[in-house]
Amino acid sequence: ATSAFATNGSTMIGMGAKTRAMAGVGIGMGHGAESTLSNPALITNVKSTEVSFGGTLFMPDVENTNSTSAAPGSTDTSTADMFVIPSISIVSKVNENFYTGIGMWGTGGLGVDYRNGPNAALTGAGQMQMVTSLQLMQFGVPLAYKMNNLSLAITPLIQYGALDINYALPTGPGTSNNVGTGVGSDLSFGYNLGLSYTMDNITFGAVYKSEIEMKYDGALRGAVAAMNPAYTNDTLSTPSEIGVGVSYKTGNHTVAIDYKNIKWSDAMGYKDFGWEDQDVIAIGYEYATEGWAVRVGYSDSNSAVKDNAGKNLALDVGQPSPGALTNTFNTIGFPGNIETHYALGGTYNITDNVSVDLAYVYAPESTTSVTNFAVQNSTVKHSETSYSAQVNLTF
Repeated sequence: ATSAFATNGSTMIGMGAKTRAMAGVGIGMGHGAESTLSNPALITNVKSTEVSFGGTLFMPDVENTNSTSAAPGSTDTSTADMFVIPSISIVSKVNENFYTGIGMWGTGGLGVDYRNGPNAALTGAGQMQMVTSLQLMQFGVPLAYKMNNLSLAITPLIQYGALDINYALPTGPGTSNNVGTGVGSDLSFGYNLGLSYTMDNITFGAVYKSEIEMKYDGALRGAVAAMNPAYTNDTLSTPSEIGVGVSYKTGNHTVAIDYKNIKWSDAMGYKDFGWEDQDVIAIGYEYATEGWAVRVGYSDSNSAVKDNAGKNLALDVGQPSPGALTNTFNTIGFPGNIETHYALGGTYNITDNVSVDLAYVYAPESTTSVTNFAVQNSTVKHSETSYSAQVNLTF
């Protein structure tokens, strides 16, 4: 797995090139084998056996500035600016009613790298030469059952995660301490539930993704406790999600819309950071022929990262300025504040059994300004560009 800015907080907007080309649309519209994580009930659209494998080249652009009215402070750009995220899905039709498969997907993460930035001991807090890396990878086996127009599915999941947080903490004039306990990793279990129903040219879909509890021994607790010894939590759970979608197809044209809610405020760890639930709406259009297809999409959501000033969250218990320590970690180490995505892509059928999908996604710059623990104005500017490619084999 590789760390990446995954756009909806720390989750990918979509796991395959077709889904990403429509800005994440995939709950009420089938995309073949890659539907396994978007809505496993839609793998019942696969005619026999389909294999999809590819990846996403992800390029975030993150800049942080810390300053006061009396001093310009410091500005630095994260050098964690290019990642490769893999995706492999295999689905097979066992009989007229039962479908199954297997898959492996990079599903999300976060990461910044300010290690080459201004020395924390000389610039006050600054970016504290912070380096963070959250890596998430899922392995799943979709199981789907089809009865006439209704499909029901479950995907049991195994999730691997790794978390690392390192930074230089100013301790006095010209001095600082290095903070970091090394990489903490965990393996845990979860599941996705899916439903789809087709009526004439309309397909309805619904999905539920369970929360997955991830405990990173020492990594989270050690990083926060250097500034707040009262903090003892090491759990940073992947949040639960619930979503619905619908698509309408007429001739070569398909229009689809998805809505999902990501429960950051209930997820262990993220609620300590004051992350708020996200409502995500994605709209996509596809024009498909026998030999090729084009897709466009747009999605919008509220930022998971908010200004926590005045809130006495777990990270700030006992601190002189409630919310300030939480703000520091959110704007420097975990800036999950992207809100909008524009997408474009398509498919070309090389033969009757081989096709190639491409997708381009752009997230325009989102800016968040808060007050950090050093009573500085901390501003993060964050935009993203990504390219996805995928090969599909049917037989």
